[in-house]
Amino acid sequence: MRQKTLIYSAVSRGTVILAEYTEFKGNFMEIASQCLQRLPATNDKFTYSCDGHTFNFLVENGYTYCIVAVESAGRQIPLGFLERIKEDFIHKYPGGKAATAITHSLNREFGPKLKEHMQYCMEHPDEVSKLSKVQAQVSQVKGIMMENIERVIDRQEKIDGLVGKTENLRSQAHDFRQGGSQLRRKLWWQNMKIKLLIATIIIVLIMIIVLSVCHGFKCK
Repeated sequence: MRQKTLIYSAVSRGTVILAEYTEFKGNFMEIASQCLQRLPATNDKFTYSCDGHTFNFLVENGYTYCIVAVESAGRQIPLGFLERIKEDFIHKYPGGKAATAITHSLNREFGPKLKEHMQYCMEHPDEVSKLSKVQAQVSQVKGIMMENIERVIDRQEKIDGLVGKTENLRSQAHDFRQGGSQLRRKLWWQNMKIKLLIATIIIVLIMIIVLSVCHGFKCK
């Protein structure tokens, strides 16, 4: 008979425990509840050790999946259990029932599922461990791909920003050239008007002088 390596499991929404299952008595339920209150809200996996047990958590989209295991169970089996229970929970509650459920209200429905997955993982540790490793590798590759995609998007945004700045500079240069041409034409026209005015004044003065001289000759 295999050793009972998985001790306690639960599913919670935030700190509200919706369903849980265990065949044992101990303070691990209280410790798990305390850990729930301190877990970050970010989607991730967390493991804590206490009194020869590991408290393993998977946080995703506001829900937390928990399994308490003896340390000899290692890390892969608890993580494999968490992935299995998460998929089952999402499949069973796709709507809003879990989003509004109160404490322990899903025990009757989902408690047997927790027991079923715990038994399966303890009876098939090698299979669950291998699958957990594969899932970890897939998650790692997915994370690398997402990081690369984000870098490409960030690079494209920077390129688009540079293109936009270049277009703005080109537009400003075009506007500057147009403004310069208009200013030159305006200054040229103002200069011509001044020259014409000066020429007109000179012509008028010459005519006045000529007429005065002619009039002086006539008087003699």
